[in-house]
Amino acid sequence: MATVGYHAAHEQLPPSRLLAHVQLAEAAGFDAAMCSDHLSPWSVRQGESGHAWVWLGAAMQATTVPFGVVTAPGQRYHPAVHAQAIASVAELAPGRFWAALGSGEHLNEHVTGDRWPSKPERVDRLLECVEVIRRLLAGEEVSHDGLVKVDEARVWSRPAEPPPLYGAAVSPESAATAATWADGLITVNQPLDVLREVLARYDGRGPRLLQIHVSWADADDEALAIARDQAAANTLPPPLPWDLKTPAHVDAATESVSDEDLREAVLVSADLGQHAAWLAERIDLGFDAVYVHHVGKDQVPFIDAFAAKVLPELR
Repeated sequence: MATVGYHAAHEQLPPSRLLAHVQLAEAAGFDAAMCSDHLSPWSVRQGESGHAWVWLGAAMQATTVPFGVVTAPGQRYHPAVHAQAIASVAELAPGRFWAALGSGEHLNEHVTGDRWPSKPERVDRLLECVEVIRRLLAGEEVSHDGLVKVDEARVWSRPAEPPPLYGAAVSPESAATAATWADGLITVNQPLDVLREVLARYDGRGPRLLQIHVSWADADDEALAIARDQAAANTLPPPLPWDLKTPAHVDAATESVSDEDLREAVLVSADLGQHAAWLAERIDLGFDAVYVHHVGKDQVPFIDAFAAKVLPELR
């Protein structure tokens, strides 16, 4: 049976409310939780962006479910600092944590003042960081001189077993690259034919995870309005999501998004049976876990409704 997880969106809610929500999601029957590591939200209207690693330490002590985080080494995080954070969370909660590594977004990384590299250079930098992080999690002392520089680094506090490092990939090409190094794959919801290709190109080990953005409310037009207000950024085609610099730039780029584009990027419906069918369809493609992100800020009705009507259908 596939894992059905809850996605905690730091970009939309303060850490204290997210902590309460993830506790509620566990009590309601969600199997796991995840979050993304952002410094900026995707829209000025979202208006939040708590520190994922601080929150993970608190949230994992307050719950018992497995957790994961999608994060980007190489610019905002030096890989030695990243390895230390991964090791500390994994040591606090043995066997309950995974980290998915990606090439990052300008939205979060520009704050260092460093040049935003091209996509090929970011992929090369990611691969260097993966090697450094793996060696540090294994207890080695690491020096490295490349797109990232490391000088005699060592992570002293580590879990007995290093946690899995998954590849965060959107395109089939990125999935193929992840297959060369990752312990698993996480991607985001896209048209079914694209998801099939992503799965086909990830010819690697470990689980296949899918993050799904949904919008549910008592009426379809209300659910669509929520998606327009909070999740218009999900309609942006690559490479725009990776290269836009600020939430204001994202808002400007999504000012005239059509209803059709919104419904393609976010699964919008007031019908809980439809949501259950959508999730089941994607699980049937071959995903081992789906993590559901309701894009509205009012999470409690969503958690209660999905627990009552959607989770039982999937099980």
